[in-house]
Amino acid sequence: QVQLVESGGGLVQAGGSLRLSCAASRSIFSMGWYRQAPGKQRELVATIRIGGSTNYADSVKERFTISRDNAKNTVYLQMNKLKPEDTAVYYCNAADPMGLYIYWGQGTQVTVSS
Repeated sequence: QVQLVESGGGLVQAGGSLRLSCAASRSIFSMGWYRQAPGKQRELVATIRIGGSTNYADSVKERFTISRDNAKNTVYLQMNKLKPEDTAVYYCNAADPMGLYIYWGQGTQVTVSS
């Protein structure tokens, strides 16, 4: 089992920045962020493997940066140039290499006002 504790999020004006953090209870292969807006399906934002390789949704490339501190089992999401369409509940995600075990955080609200 892996417990994920998220922090960050909140309300920001369009063009502003926020940083999300997620601490895992142990080391795990892949960590990342997904988001779910009202009435929409949960979607990938970004993931990062323990070796540092990253994957981003096209909608956040050049604006969001994912990073991780393996010593702290923590993943970060730096969100810049935020847009109202980035408003969603952001969920931390962690998975083993085969994707057989997937864990989710409780979610944190990000609201971007226009």
